[in-house]
Parts: sequence; structure tokens; C-alpha cells
Amino acid sequence: MAILLVVALVVALLLAFFRSSIWGWLTALAVLVPMLAMAGRISDEALKTVIILLGIFIAVFGIPFLRRLLVSGFILKIFRKILPQVSQTEQEALDAGTVGWDGELFSGNPHWKQFLALPKAGISEREQAFLDNEVDQLCAMLDDWDISHVRQDLSPQAWQFIKDQGFFGMIIPKAYGGLEFSAQAQSAVVTKVASRSGSAAVTVMVPNSLGPAELLLHYGTQAQKDQYLRRLACGEEIPCFALTGPFAGSDAGSIPDAGIVCRGEFGGQQNVLGVRVTWEKRYITLAPVATLLGLAFKLFDPDKLLSEQVERGITLALIPTDTPGVNVGRRHLPLNSAFLNGPTTGTDVFIPLDYIIGGAERIGHGWRMLMECLAAGRSISLPASSTGGVKLAARSSGAYCRVRKQFHVPVGKFEGVEEALTRIAGHLYVIDAARTLTAQAVDRGEKPSVISAIVKYHCTERGRMVINDAMDVHGGKGICLGPDNYLGRAYQQTPIGITVEGANILTRSLIIFGQGAVRSHPYVLREMHAAHDPDTKRAVHEFDAALFGHISFSMSNAVRSLVYGLTGGLVIGVPTEQPTKRYYQALTRYSAAFAFAADVSMLVLGGELKRREKLSARLGDVLSQMYLCSAVLKRFEDDGRLESDLPLLHWGMQDGLYRIQLAFDSVLQNFPNRAASLMLRAMIFPLGQWRKPPDDHIGHQVASLLLKPGEVRDRLTAGMYISRDENDAIGALEASLASTLACEPLQAVLEKARKEGKIKSREEMQQIVEAREQGLIDSEQALQLQRDYALRRKVIMVDDFAAEELRAGK
Repeated sequence: MAILLVVALVVALLLAFFRSSIWGWLTALAVLVPMLAMAGRISDEALKTVIILLGIFIAVFGIPFLRRLLVSGFILKIFRKILPQVSQTEQEALDAGTVGWDGELFSGNPHWKQFLALPKAGISEREQAFLDNEVDQLCAMLDDWDISHVRQDLSPQAWQFIKDQGFFGMIIPKAYGGLEFSAQAQSAVVTKVASRSGSAAVTVMVPNSLGPAELLLHYGTQAQKDQYLRRLACGEEIPCFALTGPFAGSDAGSIPDAGIVCRGEFGGQQNVLGVRVTWEKRYITLAPVATLLGLAFKLFDPDKLLSEQVERGITLALIPTDTPGVNVGRRHLPLNSAFLNGPTTGTDVFIPLDYIIGGAERIGHGWRMLMECLAAGRSISLPASSTGGVKLAARSSGAYCRVRKQFHVPVGKFEGVEEALTRIAGHLYVIDAARTLTAQAVDRGEKPSVISAIVKYHCTERGRMVINDAMDVHGGKGICLGPDNYLGRAYQQTPIGITVEGANILTRSLIIFGQGAVRSHPYVLREMHAAHDPDTKRAVHEFDAALFGHISFSMSNAVRSLVYGLTGGLVIGVPTEQPTKRYYQALTRYSAAFAFAADVSMLVLGGELKRREKLSARLGDVLSQMYLCSAVLKRFEDDGRLESDLPLLHWGMQDGLYRIQLAFDSVLQNFPNRAASLMLRAMIFPLGQWRKPPDDHIGHQVASLLLKPGEVRDRLTAGMYISRDENDAIGALEASLASTLACEPLQAVLEKARKEGKIKSREEMQQIVEAREQGLIDSEQALQLQRDYALRRKVIMVDDFAAEELRAGK
């Protein structure tokens, strides 16, 4: 009997592990239950009863008609009662976009071979030529101090260049005069511009993100496309899009801006059917100079001029800003950033119906249109702008910490500074990998709603960590603003990216898991759609398939979590060998654990989970770190598994896996149901928590990569703009790094001469003269040392001003 029970348990575990169909379970029951009954030596009558009940059970669950009638239909009624209320805007957000690698991570069994088979990220020769020429030319004419302090705007020459060279038309097809760039190329352009000027990067990226051009491409009528796309591509029209208002930020469903369907005068014609719109919006980038205003508002038809429906929902329109009643021009000043951002208002502005994007057919579809297009801003623009700033911080910090010396030692050699440099380089490797992987998904036609939230949040947050570390290692050089300060404005402007496209607190606590738990889960959205389906027969059929698939899915992930936890994932088959094999196994283990924890959370908490924002955020952290780790592995593979990149690989993966462990632990410590918490901990961490963050040895290797020129440093910061002009702050820093390394043997000669008393002067330039006069160095070497001194001085010195230069208006 004991052996039979063990066999039954093993069979159950195997069926669960391999996600057997319902007939696999019923077959096992049909065999094992009679055997167990006979082994228990029950009476013949009891055995008959067991067999009859077993037959009924198998019939009910094995015959689809009976199962749907007696089981699934009953459960569906209960599910409909307990299903939390979802608003129309929430439902449209859930339905928008597509599921990609996030769905695999939610599956508990990611298909790594398919993932690694994805094409390597890259851009076309035409796109690369644009980066190497037009983008470099734009960057060369950008002076961020002049932009942010003197003009509070780009120079007229920069504006004209941006328009003339098609920077506003990167997403617009060539048929309309646009550049028709890939998402990868758009990301690369924004990254390079952001490494030079944050204000310029925002100016370039916004027209190519969520706004009139993208909305027209996806939803506009042919007449609207013909009227505006060519003018947008060449900069003849400057667009903006107005969604956020004083009383409606993240809760767009509550926007008070309203349009009333009515008849009015327009263009000299009377009795024109249109909309009278009133709005008040703020934080609208490019609004002060926009010629074409995209507007979101709620449409009402009280006189039923269009249909019997009075409330028509959120609707989008394109309004030329010279339309009577439209107010633009005033500016906000976002943290000393000079990109043009401001409010717009309008009172009883009459527009014809053909101003509605997509025409009358798209009335009330505005929120869904916005959600479907939001992937561009989140997936491309914000990760790219953050990455550009991080590349600048990484390259400049490494060079500065090698050139700047204290106690005759480069400050980068001090362990405290080394620790900061490690984080800078490590975070850059991770977010750059995530940036390219996500843009690649967009190029495949995906609209990654959940992934876009992940990369937006984590690229901007890690960008904040990096700029803080960079400011720390630069010290006084970083805090004194001026033409030679390349970090100060980036530091000030960091919260801007964190705030836009959904503030990061909201993104982490409500969107990543809150949306991902439904959108990326293989069964939950199907169950919800079935519950909302008015066709009862179809609803029960769909719910039945989803429900029993979900049960098998949950049981499998429970067993896999335990097995993988007990074996450390060693039993998991993955497509690569060392040094990455164990990382793939760890991620697969955590994928199963995450899917199991998500299901338990939804089952135990139900609708309450929607309000448990801290718990949702921590579960979202697990999903996010799995995605970032996946990106790191893909980057390492795509780069050719280079041995020189191993320190970056190990740091990125060990940091990410440790963060996953911490996030799980936070979930379990704060799970409101204690019994469920203990069960989850036993299944996910049966042998305890043993992961550690990257050790100091790896940290030392990573930091060292930034302190000297080389292929790894160049690859890590590839795609940023680097001036070769030694009068430029970054150009001087690059030249000084090379000079410092080249002059170290000569500096050693001077140091030896000083110690021996051969050189008396305390001033370095005079010491060089003395050394040359004594024949310790020749004239060419003296010039080399003098140039080195001049470069180091330029790098170390900070800007100063006369008092009147800093007065307002100067």
C-alpha cells in the first residue's frame, strides 16, 4: 500500500510537472483509484461504489458537454460575481498592445531557443549613414549651456537643421517625405542626441512618439494623411499632443475637457456639423510653438445629431493652432530643461467633424487609440533618452576618475569610487541591452504594452542611480554649472523622464504587474473575456477551455517551483553552456515561481489585489528583473559571447537575480494571508535564500573597464556623441585621458627627479622646464607634458562668472 501511494504521488507530480491534459489525469485516476481501493482491501460493495463514483467523476469531467454544463458553467456564474469591476478605460488598456517575451516569462517555461533565434538588433546602411552624418552634425551644433541657460531654447540654426533634415519625420513613410526609420534607428538617434543635450533629445523624440503623426498613420483618414503627413515630415507643421490636464493626470478617464456635437459657422460656411470643444491642458511638450494640436476630450451629443447615444467617450482631434479660440505660447520650465513645454487652453472652439482623427468612425475610440500607440514613447523614446544620458555619465566618469588624482593616485582607484563606477557601468550594460531588445520587438510589429512599462520604469530609474553616482565621483566638478559642466543639467533633468508617460510610482505599483497579470498571463484575460461575453453558450465554452488550462498551468508551476528549488535548477535543460547556462536555469526557475506566486496572489486576494499596490509592485519587480536579465543574456549572445564582456555579464545577471530574490522575499514577508505566505516560501525557497549581489572582485573588473580606453569601453558607450574638439568639455576629457596614459612614464621621470632633488620648483609647468633643461626629457616630451597639463587643468577646473552674469535675464 505504501509503495502504491508513493507511485500515485510520483504520477501526480509528473502529470502536474508536464502539464498533462485533463484526460491524462482522468486516465491516471481510472487506473490508480481502483488499485488503491483493492490494496486497501475494502469490501466488494465499497469497491463497486468507488468504481461507480469514479465513473461518474470521469464522465462529468471527461465529457465536454457535461463538464461545461455541471462544472464550468457553475464556476463561471461565481466568477462573474467575484470578478472585480473594470472601467472602460482600464479594459481598453488591458486589451491594447501585444504580448511578447513577457508572456514567455509568465509561462513558467520560457522558450529560450526561440528567444535566442530572434535576429540580432541592427540598423540599415541608410540609417547608419544618417547617424554618422546628420545626427553628428546636429550634435556638433548643440551647446547645452547656451540652450539651457542663455536661450532657454535650441538655437535657430539647430531648429532649422532639425526640420530640414527630417528629424521630425522619422516614423513617417518615405511616400510622404519621411525618413521611415526602424524603431531601432529611432532609438539610436535619440540616444546619440541625448548624450549631447537632453533638451534637444526631447525636441526630436516627441514628434516621433505618441502624437499626431503616429495617430494619423494608424487611424487617420486618407484625406488627413494627405493633408498633414508630408507637412509634418518636413517640419512645416510642428505637432504636440494634449492629454494631461490639471484634474486628470494618470486617471485619463476623468478628463473634464469636453466637446459638444452641434452646428456652427466654420470657414465662412453656416450650419456646419461639428464639435464645440473646451479644454485646459498642461505639461504639453512643443505646445508653445506647435502649429498642429492633437487633443483628447470627452465627446457628448445631447441633441443626438450623430446617434441616439449621448455620451460618446474619449475622442481625439487634430486642430490647427491658428483656429480661433486656441491658446498656446506660454511655457513651463521643467527643471532648467529648455525643451518647449507649456499649457494650452480653448473655450468653445468650434471644429468640423473631419478634424476628428479617423473621422466619425473613430468617435469614442480615443483611449484605445492612445493605449495602442503608447508603446512608441515607452518602448523607444524614454529608454533611449535615458540610455544616452547614462552613456555620457559612464564615459565621462571613467575618464575623469582616471585623469583626476588625489594623493598621487587616480581617484578611480579608490575602492569607494570604484564601487560607484561599477554601478555606472553595470547599469548601462543592462539598460542598453533592454533598450535594443525592446526596440527590436517594435520592429517585429509588436506593441509591447507591459514590456514598454518595464523598460520605461527601469531605464529611467537606473538612469537616476547612474547620474547620482556620476555626480558623486565628480564632486565639485559636477555641481558647478557652466559651459564645461556636462553632468549638471542631466542631473537636474533626470526627474522629467521619470515623470512623463506615467510617473514611475504609478508605473511600478499599478501597471507592470497590474496590467501584466492579466495581459501577459496565458489564461486570465481569456477567462475575463468569457465572463463578459453575453453569449452564454460561447462564454461557457471559452471559459471551460481557459479554466482547466489555468488549473493545469498553476499545478505545473507549483510542482516546478518546488523541484527547481530543491535542485537549484540543475535539472532544467537550456540551449547554452557556461558561462551562461546557470543563468538561463535560474531564470527558468524564477519564471515558474513567479507564475505560481501570481496565481496564488490572484486566487487568495481576488479583487483586493488591485488595491494592494505594494504587493503588486514587488511582483512587478520580479517580472521586470526577469526581462532585464533576458536582455542581458541576449546582448551577450548577439555580441559573440566575448570574454572581455564577461565582467559586465556576470554583474548584470548576478545583480538582477539577487534583486529577484529580494522582491520575492518582500512579497512573502508582506503577503496578507499567512498560510499562503508560508506555503509559497516553502515552494519557492525550499532550501532558503542563497543568492548574493555581485562581489567586489567582479566590481573591480567592471570599474576597470571605464578607466582606460579599449574595445569594451567603446562598445559599452557606442552610439553616443563624442566631440573631438579639445575646446569642448567632452573632447578635452577624451584627449586628457589618452594624454594621461601616454604621459605616465614621463610623469614617473619627473617624480623620480623631484624625490632626488634634481627638480626644485613646486609648480608643474616650471618642473617640466627644469627637466628639459637638465636633459631628463627632450623638447618633444616637454611639449607633450605641457599639453597634458593644459588638458588636465581644463578637465579639472570649473566655470566661474561675474556676479552680473548670473542675474536673471542675463
